[in-house]
Amino acid sequence: MRLNPTNPDEPPVLLTPVDPSPVALSLFSATGAPAGRRAAWGAAEDSDAASELVDLIASPDAIPLRRFDDPLTVSLKDSRLLSQAPWVRTLGRVEMTVTTEGWKFPSPPPEFDKPPARPEKPVVEGRQVVDLPTLPDPNDPEAKKKERVRTRPTSDTVLFKDRLLYLLQPPLDGLFDGRQLEVPFEPFPYQLEGIAFLMPRHGALLADEMGLGKTAQSILALRLLFHQGIIKSGLLIAPKPLIHNWSRELKLWAPDLPFEVFPSDPELRKTAWFVSNCPLKLINYEALTRDSDVINDPRVHFDVVLLDEAQRIKNYGSRTAQVVRSVRRTRSWALSGTPIENHPDDLINIFAFVDPGRVPADTPPKQLAALTNDSILRRTKDDVQSDMPPKMIKDLEVELLPAQRSAYDLAEKDGVIRLNELGDTINVQHVFQLVMRLKQICNFDPLTGESAKLVQLVQDMEEVVANGRKAIIFSQWVEPLLVIEKALAAYGPLQYHGRIPTQQRTPILDRFKADPTKHVLLMSYGSGSVGLNLQFTNYVFLFDRWWNPAIEDQAINRAHRIGQKYPVTVTRFLTENTIEKRIADVLEAKRKVFNDLIAQADKPSSIGLNEDEIFGLFDIRARPKR
Repeated sequence: MRLNPTNPDEPPVLLTPVDPSPVALSLFSATGAPAGRRAAWGAAEDSDAASELVDLIASPDAIPLRRFDDPLTVSLKDSRLLSQAPWVRTLGRVEMTVTTEGWKFPSPPPEFDKPPARPEKPVVEGRQVVDLPTLPDPNDPEAKKKERVRTRPTSDTVLFKDRLLYLLQPPLDGLFDGRQLEVPFEPFPYQLEGIAFLMPRHGALLADEMGLGKTAQSILALRLLFHQGIIKSGLLIAPKPLIHNWSRELKLWAPDLPFEVFPSDPELRKTAWFVSNCPLKLINYEALTRDSDVINDPRVHFDVVLLDEAQRIKNYGSRTAQVVRSVRRTRSWALSGTPIENHPDDLINIFAFVDPGRVPADTPPKQLAALTNDSILRRTKDDVQSDMPPKMIKDLEVELLPAQRSAYDLAEKDGVIRLNELGDTINVQHVFQLVMRLKQICNFDPLTGESAKLVQLVQDMEEVVANGRKAIIFSQWVEPLLVIEKALAAYGPLQYHGRIPTQQRTPILDRFKADPTKHVLLMSYGSGSVGLNLQFTNYVFLFDRWWNPAIEDQAINRAHRIGQKYPVTVTRFLTENTIEKRIADVLEAKRKVFNDLIAQADKPSSIGLNEDEIFGLFDIRARPKR
């Protein structure tokens, strides 16, 4: 090879002792495209030029030099392995060394200005105090509010892929901030925890205390599952008076979730079971019971069935409970603020729907907690006190008016004598009749109509109206409410009880809320203790007491709910030295046992009144024959 020293750009001249064949020369001249190189290699493989090429490469004077400024192109995609060429196998081992320069940060542009130097802190001799950053207190309520809430796998989720699915879900608090899903206001942290509790469970009982928003939590959980495509059909079963309330709440919390209410006409309702493809259907317990023949049809199946006021199925053998349990479903959710009203069996029978077979009928009360703790969630207002206004309860004991006292003493004395005369034919119903008679006298004198409670109530209502507030008055009978209505006529009283037609009840509540001249709502325990939202009231009066503390708590919680801006004052009337005071003591003990049950402490076998307790209300010596 010879280079022209006067012209370095001139191509090198290849000097060989023997002129190679054109095929061999083409291997060296094919310095252009990869296609040209491949053609040259292929020609060399199929000709005698391969051996000639080996001799050419072995000659030290026959190595062509590329131009120094000619770039080296490398294409791994188009290059062939040398070992695949048969003419290379005789060359022996080929070694290659590549030297690269280490990567360096690019130099800043000339116009770049260096940042100002940090001022040097003077060195202070001696001991110094340094403020170190502290971790947030886990018990700080503000820190808890900032924690992200996520759905968590249940205790029986064992497959890794199923548990991983929950870890990949976005936090719930980011879904209800107004950017992802439309909601009237962002749920409270404890409500997000309730949603996270419901979503992964096929069987769940949400047993929050009345007023904590079980309706909103369940609607949002349903909404998310429908959006994710996990469920496509749902059935919501509620008491008849609350169907309208559920419709209103669904429009508020899930405006993008279609739903329909089953019609009252049996033929139209039967058509709705099979023809309608609406994702969510609403029906009341009474209509569901009448459609038991349709429920047994194998075509009727729902991805989720939600029970509101699930204590309606606490009697295992009742017709309602049997029909509800027969509905074919994949998920079973239940809502109840009082899952145990009188006996632990109430909870067992509810779980016969929530998770059939999980809690046997003969389960001892002490084992209920271990069997149900993963499927039941209960929070009280004390648990979420930071989101609730204060509730003040006072027992106001009044002294019977003279006419009332005379009538009461005479009625009790005569009643006890008659009960003892019954001997061993006496039963609990005889005692109940006397109790009801005495309680009515505590409200109003049967002859004169005088009432110590009414006198005090009128005085209290004067203060309520003077402050521009509203109040609810409860009684277990309708007759006292009619008398109270006349006494409070100046305050615009409205009636809400069982004698009011169902279609007229919602307009009454709307008028009570909107009309500033309507300051008082008269309600019976039966119609006003379940499922109504009356948080715009500030005063609650219990004109007489109920046997069951859970019913009283439900009535009080009509006003004491999330969204209340002012304290709620609850006044419970009691007459001194009467059956009311004795019943109040029994109720307080019953309430304590109820709270112990819900707290999953050691549970007694029953929290209802036994026979000895009922007979112990009076000095009765007679007992039923065994």
